[in-house]
Amino acid sequence: MDELGEEIERLYRGRYVGFRNAVATVSGDYESARDAVQEGFARAFRSRAQFRGEGSLEGWVWRIVLRAALEQRKSGAAVLPLGEVEAGLVEPERDPALAESLLELSPRRRLMVFLRYFADLDYATIAEVCEVDEGTVAATLAQARTALAQRLIREEVQS
Repeated sequence: MDELGEEIERLYRGRYVGFRNAVATVSGDYESARDAVQEGFARAFRSRAQFRGEGSLEGWVWRIVLRAALEQRKSGAAVLPLGEVEAGLVEPERDPALAESLLELSPRRRLMVFLRYFADLDYATIAEVCEVDEGTVAATLAQARTALAQRLIREEVQS
């Protein structure tokens, strides 16, 4: 195996749980997320010669894995751009107020929230995955946190 192949394997072994947890928010459950992560990594491994080193390997693999999850979810339909991914909590019944509040965010904000807090990605990697500037990630996450806080506070006041 070549060096890049070994790096992809290390990434899979070291970050699998983060990938699975974040992809589950797109695929809808952990089983299909597992399949999408495995398929995405297999694609990344097979096409590793196409990685030009313009950015991080992890960001490149994330884009491949998310596209595999979208293809799996859409079952042959045209794949959405990553900015239009519909992500949601896998078990919304565990925290209905949070699940409802997250659904009020735009798909782009929601995806960035999930990549930051479920996949534990840094701003630079999220920017790379979503193909935006790092400042856009920071602003989007700040807006999302504010919107979530306001919604959850309203929810608590009404209870």
